[in-house]
Amino acid sequence: MNTDPDEVFRARVAKHAALADPARLRIVDLLTVGDLSPTELQAELGMPSNLLSHHLRTLEGAGLMTRHRSEADKRRSYIRLAPGALEGLVPGAEHGARRVLFVCTRNSARSQLAVALWNQVSEIPSTSAGTHPADRIAPGTIDVARRHGVALADLPPRRLDEVAHDEDFVVTVCDNAHEEIPNLGGIHWSVPDPLRLNTEDAFEGAFTDIARRISDLVPRLHAA
Repeated sequence: MNTDPDEVFRARVAKHAALADPARLRIVDLLTVGDLSPTELQAELGMPSNLLSHHLRTLEGAGLMTRHRSEADKRRSYIRLAPGALEGLVPGAEHGARRVLFVCTRNSARSQLAVALWNQVSEIPSTSAGTHPADRIAPGTIDVARRHGVALADLPPRRLDEVAHDEDFVVTVCDNAHEEIPNLGGIHWSVPDPLRLNTEDAFEGAFTDIARRISDLVPRLHAA
């Protein structure tokens, strides 16, 4: 007997219908590990922009994806999976990694939190770096980690070129870093910079966003 409320059932049907198209399934596979701009998706898929726009509208209408403006280049937007988009659905392919490297601009907030959260749930080593590192970890980062009982790595902000290895699985958590070094590889998470507002709520939002993304990524990575 079908015990799903009608609204939930219709939402499930819409998601499955949207994913029945091979191109849209491929888009969702790509978004399961990171955010992509329409231009990046178009290059990855090799399809005309008008066809990509059609597929994105369909996925958005089915509640599978959302989009928001880049904090760096305001003309650019990023596509991401909607929260809970894949509940009850099988995610995309797995990836192998020797070490996970989280990168942001100043290596004082988002990338530091990402390492701390990653180390709680994965045995794959991780570290962080910045394209233009700050002098110290932001106080808001220390405060939000303490509130959640998360231990930050005992490392000051460091330069990317001093830390990166060729075999790293790179995760940029900052639009500026991702757009400054587009050939860095890996995946991108478009996490808003909590230092722009520098409030407790902003750091809580970044913490929650990163924690959810790590929870989604951990089962998708295996030690290489």
